[in-house]
Amino acid sequence: MTGRIDIVSIFPGYLAPLELSLVGKARQDGLLDVTVHDLRDWTSDRHRTVDDTPFGGGAGMVMRPDVWGHALDEVLGEQDTPAGQSLLIPTPAGERFTQAMAEELALQVCAGGQLAIACGRYEGIDARVAEHYAEQEHVTVREVSIGDYVLNGGEVAALVITEAVARLLPGVIGNPQSLVEESHGSAGLLEYPVYTKPPSWRGLEVPEVLRSGDHGRIGTWRRSRAVERTARRRPDLLVRHAPPQVRLAKGVDAEAVADVAARTFALACPPDLPAADAEAFVAEHLDAVALRRALRARDRVLLVAEVAGAVVGYSMLALGHPEAADVRAVVSEDAGAELSKCYVLPEHHRSPVAAELMTATLAEAQRRGVQSVWLGVNQANERAQRFYRKHGFARVGARRFTVGTRVEADYVMERTLAPQISPGRRAVAD
Repeated sequence: MTGRIDIVSIFPGYLAPLELSLVGKARQDGLLDVTVHDLRDWTSDRHRTVDDTPFGGGAGMVMRPDVWGHALDEVLGEQDTPAGQSLLIPTPAGERFTQAMAEELALQVCAGGQLAIACGRYEGIDARVAEHYAEQEHVTVREVSIGDYVLNGGEVAALVITEAVARLLPGVIGNPQSLVEESHGSAGLLEYPVYTKPPSWRGLEVPEVLRSGDHGRIGTWRRSRAVERTARRRPDLLVRHAPPQVRLAKGVDAEAVADVAARTFALACPPDLPAADAEAFVAEHLDAVALRRALRARDRVLLVAEVAGAVVGYSMLALGHPEAADVRAVVSEDAGAELSKCYVLPEHHRSPVAAELMTATLAEAQRRGVQSVWLGVNQANERAQRFYRKHGFARVGARRFTVGTRVEADYVMERTLAPQISPGRRAVAD
């Protein structure tokens, strides 16, 4: 069953692009019925007038309700639409047009329903038009905005809406898988970056993982890049669609955790630390091999924070009383674990990820009988110190910490768990 889209405009030629590309082919193949109407066909004077001055005064002109009424009565009234009819009125004051709305409208068209799009001009369409058709039992009226800006008319929005809906109809897109992974899909993420031949162009290389042939690694990389891009450009989407989840790490997480470690370790170091020293430390202590060893060790507990299935942060507990003399001298006798690592990718620093990771890590320590946790934080890292203070850690002393060829000064901070941590918050192993 083929539904239809009717577009009413005073500039029907503006909609000519609907004859092109995939929408045009869908029309030719009978997958979609799109008709463009000239609003002036329903005028009654020789000047074909569609507008008049606004009541109450003010600049500009307003489109007349009587002309629109004649047009919409005919366009909406002549259709036998068991799936219902929707009248869309593009306006900057409307609800935001989203992928979810496009999917909803596509389902209506698939079921044989009708979409009518009324393209306003000037100062808009007389408000009584929307009011009148909203009272009709068989019509759903939606005032829709494609963005927070103003255009000269609704035709551009009509093109956007029609293409967004049409491409979701069965048979319009050649490879349906393209619809699954694209931006604003069911996961609520922006799409990962894509590459094609040649593998090297103007000094820029295609990421090695995409040429590896390892589909598991490729899938992990794409998911991580999609989350990263969304966090940087549209963090609101993550808040809405992908709240963070924290769980105990598994062996298969080693590469993803190593990637996070490589991207975050330098952020915890003083800005003047040589990059080579930071890189050497990561290569020795935080690569995938070292992290796999840690995952197998009885005295190590690793947790990962995920957003939309991508690892974006991790923590590590080293169980047992500290061995270093300078730390033993300042922490309490109850200090039963070091919070050795607690890193989150920078694009998630203003999100709930770090707080969720810290809360789950401390809960896991308490579950294992740890009464007090200590950590070392570089004395120049004020941001991290504020974060740890916020989560109940207090400075108890100092220590020395070696990174490559540099000996750094750390503060030692400690937190007692039993009186403070909320019960019931623990990481769950898959």
